[in-house]
Amino acid sequence: MNSISISKTTHRRFIMGVQGLWPGRRFADAEGTAAALRQMDALQLDPLIVIARSQDIAMWGRVLDYRPELLHQVAYEQRGFFDYGGTLFLYPMSELPYWRLHMKRAYEWKRLKTFREEHPETMKQVKEALRANGPMANRDFKGNKKLLNSYRGGKDTSVALYSLWITGEVMITHRNGFDRVYDLTERVAPSEFDYSATEGEAEDFFARKTVSFLGLMREKRWRVSFSDYINRKIEVKEADRHIAALYEQKAIVPVKIEGSKERWIALARDLPLLEELESGRTPAGWTPLGPSTQDEVTFVAPLEIVSARGRAKQVFDFEYIWEVYKPVAERRWGYYVLPILYGDDLVARLDPKLDRTTMTLQIKGFWHEEDAPVNDPAFADALGKGLVRFANFVEAKQVEIDTIKPKKLQNHIRKYLKNTLQFQG
Repeated sequence: MNSISISKTTHRRFIMGVQGLWPGRRFADAEGTAAALRQMDALQLDPLIVIARSQDIAMWGRVLDYRPELLHQVAYEQRGFFDYGGTLFLYPMSELPYWRLHMKRAYEWKRLKTFREEHPETMKQVKEALRANGPMANRDFKGNKKLLNSYRGGKDTSVALYSLWITGEVMITHRNGFDRVYDLTERVAPSEFDYSATEGEAEDFFARKTVSFLGLMREKRWRVSFSDYINRKIEVKEADRHIAALYEQKAIVPVKIEGSKERWIALARDLPLLEELESGRTPAGWTPLGPSTQDEVTFVAPLEIVSARGRAKQVFDFEYIWEVYKPVAERRWGYYVLPILYGDDLVARLDPKLDRTTMTLQIKGFWHEEDAPVNDPAFADALGKGLVRFANFVEAKQVEIDTIKPKKLQNHIRKYLKNTLQFQG
């Protein structure tokens, strides 16, 4: 059995690199947006748009000169991807046959069965309306009555739509802003993907995707993540059999990470990448099309898989919690704080807000790690360049940077950018 020992540096470079986030943007235009999404395996979606939506910030960090309309184009116009799940993600459309297993099992969820039994006419009316009218949004249905404490909307038609969507009878055909517009699956899914894989094929696919999405994962975590994908509970003994089979098939390899006593796993196909990174080389296919993250910082999306859900602390020794849903008094940093990637490390964070009346990008707060190179002119240049790119992305006309400290860093950025954007402070 092949195995490898890697450093902490290789660990973080690998998980960022296989996600397309490091060492710089290596994708461009619509074709590149689709390629980046396939590289990522999945993209979490969120409706909040304080500065920009999390999914768009994630794509901005990967695709040179990215614009939000590119995501809509490749997903809904080209039908390359579909959004699905209680925790909403965008997946490659080619995966739809495997997700049919999850959808089939969702049909047996108790709360959905109870709703169908109690509202058979609503289920029938919603399907008939979609068949007769074509694409419809939740607001296009008046609803027959209000539902108290509903988990998916205040109308019975809202819950019916959700039930039909989560079980695969309808799909999201496009979005108006972030509002979902539904249609029958047969009219949304490309014919080549409108079928169901066998149970064995689907579980085998998700056994590998569980590892692929994270790049590197603790072996003991695999069971829970795999269970979520296939929508059924997996006991430890069954998980052990699956893992043993993956080793026997040479689909995965064990990885030892510097400083960790746990056993980690990666896909066997990624072993050459790990070996190349551990030798100090960057894979040729990862060459940036524009500035590297060493030349220009990247602001990391709040739901970015490389840093969300405690991974920032684990991989980068960087504490990060998205505090948008925390009460104001409990926030340590700010409402929409984004980590700052410089080189291959998270070195600081900022709290951006866009004042849309004046189109001013406001940096409400800035915090750097103790070892951040805040007195290095190269870092100041990289931060300034990142701010310019981000301001252009959100179409800001001016930027407020008076919260950036130390003052020497702020002055350097202000001087560096004075001919690029207007500054207030």
